[in-house]
Amino acid sequence: MENFVEKVTLFDEDGKEELFEVITKLDIEEKEYLIVAKEDEEEEAIALRIDKDEKGEEILMVVQDDVEFAMVAEAYEILFCEEEEE
Repeated sequence: MENFVEKVTLFDEDGKEELFEVITKLDIEEKEYLIVAKEDEEEEAIALRIDKDEKGEEILMVVQDDVEFAMVAEAYEILFCEEEEE
């Protein structure tokens, strides 16, 4: 993702648009991830992987694989633990 954005619009199962705040962007093992949450609901954050569709355009995919999610969660915790210590 070339330009970092502060907010993204996602669609729920019913096709309803919801606005999410981008908490951080992580680069892990040559992949990019966004951690997003609804405003004022950081404890219910969602991990999204930035992929490319068949046209080469960036798309956001919810991280559903347990191993991949654990890797992203660990990187997030390390990043924010380091920031709190400073």
